[in-house]
Amino acid sequence: MDAGISRREIAARLESIGECEDDLDGIVITHEHIDHVSGLLTLARNCRKPIFVSRLTAPAIDWEDFQPTLETFQAGTTFCIGDIEIDSFTIPHDAVDPVGFCFRTHGIKVGVVTDLGYVPESIKVHLRGSDLLFIESNHDTEMLKVGPYPWSVKQRVMGRKGHLSNEVVSDFIRNDLDLSTSTLVLGHLSEHNNHPEIVRFVASRALEGRTLFTRLVVAAPREISEVFIY
Repeated sequence: MDAGISRREIAARLESIGECEDDLDGIVITHEHIDHVSGLLTLARNCRKPIFVSRLTAPAIDWEDFQPTLETFQAGTTFCIGDIEIDSFTIPHDAVDPVGFCFRTHGIKVGVVTDLGYVPESIKVHLRGSDLLFIESNHDTEMLKVGPYPWSVKQRVMGRKGHLSNEVVSDFIRNDLDLSTSTLVLGHLSEHNNHPEIVRFVASRALEGRTLFTRLVVAAPREISEVFIY
């Protein structure tokens, strides 16, 4: 899902878990921003796997002179890759047609949603029943306000088509995290405006307020997470 790092780094991470590019069945893309597709073209040239992308996002990506195998879908529809059913849903972000995904197979559901300014009711519905949920906890609001970004960028990040703050994610955990979610992974952390231990502290307090048996994992920037097995 997405290819925001180099093809070499993608290959190295696959190798670290005993996989390789040839093992891929497809690549799914959430949106066209560079931190999600910077390695896509090189990866696509080398592994020649189908790329699943929304029909509006596809022309927003610079394919240069390469014609990849594209499988386009309408945001909000369900499609399959092998025995995995993939539900797509629209998210509020400042891209052409950004989406999140839920992956379902063999009775297990994994929800993945990043790059959204807030969590509307429609997304809460999509994420219900997730056994594992990966959601962004992008920034600490106070760190962002005093951080190095220009004010226009700060406004964008804090806006309703920007990114989720630790505080908003904390509210989601308190009020909307499904009882079925056994593992909650918080990721897409800003390297300048957040810190893994701040994320862990804020989210842990939210979890303590509920009688949930949910394991919390914070995915630090530039680090390979563990492999989650169900």
